[in-house]
Amino acid sequence: MGYEQVRDAAQKAKVSAREIATASTLVKNEILKISAENLLTFESKLLEANSRDVDEAKSSEISPTVVDRLRLDEKRISQMAEAVLSVADLQDPVGEIVEGHVRPNGLKVTKVRVPLGVIGIVYENRPNVTSDAAALTLKSGNAVILRGSTSARNSNEVIADAFRQALNKLGLNQNIVTLLKDSDHQSVVDLVSLKGIVDCVIPRGGKGLLESVLSNAKVPVVVDGDGNCHVYVDKEADITMAQKIVINAKMQRPSVCNAMETLLIHRDVKELFLRKVASEFESIEIYGDSETQEIIKCAREATEEDFATEFLDLKLAVKVVGSIEEAIEHVRKYSSGHSEAIVTNDYESANKWVSEVDAAAVLVNCSTRFVDGGELGLGAEIGISTQKLHARGPMGLRDLTSVKYVVYGDGQVRN
Repeated sequence: MGYEQVRDAAQKAKVSAREIATASTLVKNEILKISAENLLTFESKLLEANSRDVDEAKSSEISPTVVDRLRLDEKRISQMAEAVLSVADLQDPVGEIVEGHVRPNGLKVTKVRVPLGVIGIVYENRPNVTSDAAALTLKSGNAVILRGSTSARNSNEVIADAFRQALNKLGLNQNIVTLLKDSDHQSVVDLVSLKGIVDCVIPRGGKGLLESVLSNAKVPVVVDGDGNCHVYVDKEADITMAQKIVINAKMQRPSVCNAMETLLIHRDVKELFLRKVASEFESIEIYGDSETQEIIKCAREATEEDFATEFLDLKLAVKVVGSIEEAIEHVRKYSSGHSEAIVTNDYESANKWVSEVDAAAVLVNCSTRFVDGGELGLGAEIGISTQKLHARGPMGLRDLTSVKYVVYGDGQVRN
């Protein structure tokens, strides 16, 4: 697929965006309900397509954690359908009056939410992103151009077709949901260069993908960044609680961006805590400082690179610190600004962490795995933004809208 083909697909999406931008909430919800039904109806076809993707990934010697991100089963397909339905249940942000006032001259001024237009989503591996992205962009009145990775191309085609068939059934333009089937690097460059056609691009993937998008983009980009997430076990932590949180944050699903990558432990509780979790850490490659290595004998020496790495695997960097200030300083140095957690029973320490740690999500006494649109009540998410303009943290429906001013008068002119 060359530049002209990508541009033509985007032009068709732009034309179709007019239909979804003015569609009623009732119509948009019906699209989502039919799409969810289609996902379940297409289950056998989707599992067959996904099996081909997984087999190809394995033959390419892709790591087991990446294969896990790619793999679908009946439960995950059911969860995808449920996520689509959860978006249908959310309040429609389009047309919402954000604020309003009446001027002394009688002008009625309102700020109203409107769709962004055409949104490009560039992502890797996880096929559920296809359904999440389609659902959220549809409900927020946007057309979407999906560019997934080669590793999930068969799965993505079936999922996108579930939405396109739903659109067709209701007499709407199928190009409201467009999947770019060519997943080579150049198609990304072509897509992000379409100023005036594509209104926003959201990349979801590794550093290579993000750097490629940012260096070539001529359209606005919302960055779904790395998740080099930390959990700090304070000296006043409930050790049993800390154990549950740390194990969940690292091991519940290590291949995702909100998994813990570095564990920070206060020196006063290092021995008690590390010995308590040692048996559960046996399946993890530990990269620790000298104090960690004294207790966990199999730990390798941690390097600067280890503390800066988003492993997305059963690997963990561990550092012992002497104070909460040292823990915060470590986070400031190495954090990607995604999700940072403290475990403590000390109110002042919790407040200090919340006020001084700069991240899209800051957590107290709970797992970083909760930083997810569905878990935080936003429905499915389009990604987790680690930047500070427009959107930050899990991006739900409202983050896929902009605003416009609507002004009503009765003949006023400016002096």
